[in-house]
Amino acid sequence: MPQHLKKGDTVAILATARKIDASTLQPGIKLLESWGLKVILGKTIGMDQNQLAGADWQRATDFQEMLDNPSVKAIWAAKGGYGTVKIVDRFDFSNFKKNPKWIIGFSDVTVLHSHMNRLGFQTLHAMMAISAPSATTAAKESLRKVLFGEKLSYSVPHHEFNKLGQAKGELVGGNLSVLYSIQGSVSEVDLKDKILFLEDLDEYLYHIDRMMTNLKRNGSLKNLKGIIVGGMTSMNDNDIPWGKNALEIIQETVKELHIPVAYNFPAGHIKDNRALILGGTITFEVTEKETKVIFE
Repeated sequence: MPQHLKKGDTVAILATARKIDASTLQPGIKLLESWGLKVILGKTIGMDQNQLAGADWQRATDFQEMLDNPSVKAIWAAKGGYGTVKIVDRFDFSNFKKNPKWIIGFSDVTVLHSHMNRLGFQTLHAMMAISAPSATTAAKESLRKVLFGEKLSYSVPHHEFNKLGQAKGELVGGNLSVLYSIQGSVSEVDLKDKILFLEDLDEYLYHIDRMMTNLKRNGSLKNLKGIIVGGMTSMNDNDIPWGKNALEIIQETVKELHIPVAYNFPAGHIKDNRALILGGTITFEVTEKETKVIFE
């Protein structure tokens, strides 16, 4: 686990994928400053190469400099989109391993979560800097709690699809589409004896089915201790309907697994995107009344 922050520490905001300008980040900057933190912006903020925040080498260099900067205690992704996977193999984690720091974000940042979890380090699946104006108070507070070392736990209302049970293990995962795209690479998520968190946005329903079927067929699901399903937001369908929504697709895929499964967890591409410590150990309990997630 990276060291927790204290007032006066510095957080770097940078872009590993889509482009973004500094003015858009002002609410996120003010949020960190309200917690007593200092903020520096990476060179990628304001860069523009078509959809991306600069060329691959520029985004990789910016991240590497912040990774190696001893005064930077956390790196907060400004925005998601697509592009992090194009630069992850350029990173040198030698200095990071000696002095790990929090890497914060979700969606496309799933590449970094999985890659760094495989290296043995915890990362923070949470709102990004661009999310600050729309995020709920609970989402912001959960991010603050983790950064400052306060205990993190959740109690979520029961969902009719839930599979009851309890488990204890390391939490991994993130965006389903990104996890699917890095299968077979050095960044592939290690699911053996893990509890898997999944979320996604703006996918066709048959794509969700294809990705879940792949996880089932390649044996990834059979070694899990549990599954937590977050937001499956703004899904698309064809003129001829697929016939099931995203949660029903997942339910069908995992129905033969004898592990706890919880649905509608408040994390993902939603305003109430609660922080999750990936690579951290959780106690996971699904009852007829609620789902409990308690971080050690």
